[in-house]
Amino acid sequence: MEGAVSSSVATRQETLVRGSAVDRIAVVTGGNKGIGFEVCRQLASSGVTVVLTARDETRGAEAVYKLTGLGLPDVIFHQLDVTDALSISRLAGFLKNRFGRLDILVNNAAIGAVELVDEPSFGRPQPTVEKFIDMDGHERVEWMWQNCRQTYAAAKQGLQTNFDGVKHITEALLPLLLSSSDGRIVNVTSGFGLLRFFRSDELKQELDVDNLDEERLDELLDAFLKDFEAGAVEARGWPAEFSAYKVAKAAMNASSRVMARRHPALRVNCADPGYVRTDMTRNSGLLAPEEGGATVVAVALLPERGPTGAFFDAGGGKETSFV
Repeated sequence: MEGAVSSSVATRQETLVRGSAVDRIAVVTGGNKGIGFEVCRQLASSGVTVVLTARDETRGAEAVYKLTGLGLPDVIFHQLDVTDALSISRLAGFLKNRFGRLDILVNNAAIGAVELVDEPSFGRPQPTVEKFIDMDGHERVEWMWQNCRQTYAAAKQGLQTNFDGVKHITEALLPLLLSSSDGRIVNVTSGFGLLRFFRSDELKQELDVDNLDEERLDELLDAFLKDFEAGAVEARGWPAEFSAYKVAKAAMNASSRVMARRHPALRVNCADPGYVRTDMTRNSGLLAPEEGGATVVAVALLPERGPTGAFFDAGGGKETSFV
């Protein structure tokens, strides 16, 4: 199957880059499964040409093949690891050479920033949806917490992917976004990134953007990792549970507002897809990937000159507070 997938995708990509005039070009990171796959599907269904990216080439190509089978041919695969500078550079070069611009960037790729106690990749089955059917949202989150552990290695990798990765891919593609007449960035965030999870008022004030810049954000994240390694997360006022994930998402939210202020010609927003049933949540989520993806796509397709520097919540996709 892999050969057939690669051949079909390659043929379609050649057709796209040689000939067709398209209205909008979008890049979706982590697009081969879950919310990212749904964002690709729904954007493509809206007539957007989508560059679906994934770390694994086989899985990415298979995702494009699946979308093509659904009658959505205007989807292109390109390999991307958001933690790899060379991989990011290759994607930027591809977009510049083929399209000369980028209209929509959806920063979706993320990891849980924890280690699972019962790791599915060790041969154990992923829990099914039925396991959680009698649990409410709080009980499901509690189950997740009881079945993971926080380690320094996982926390560091979480920040590298969920914050640094977003920052680096955005910086690399920024010239292409500014070449668009209506460039927009959607950073897929989480309710876990709200400032209410921080115990320190000083940290909340720092992350509330007024006097914040990227350099200070990097300093704050370095301080978090030092506190994490020293076992001082709670004492210093950082979130206690799912610490690295919450800190990375809060930092991404802050960075989004800094960028929105710096580049008023762009629409830079954060979209919370909600608690979605994915591999990351081990199927414990309350929402289907289609529902989570719909919120992200609604923000990606906001009217021209719409809001910027805003947070859109799950479900209805209404603009709300970062706190």
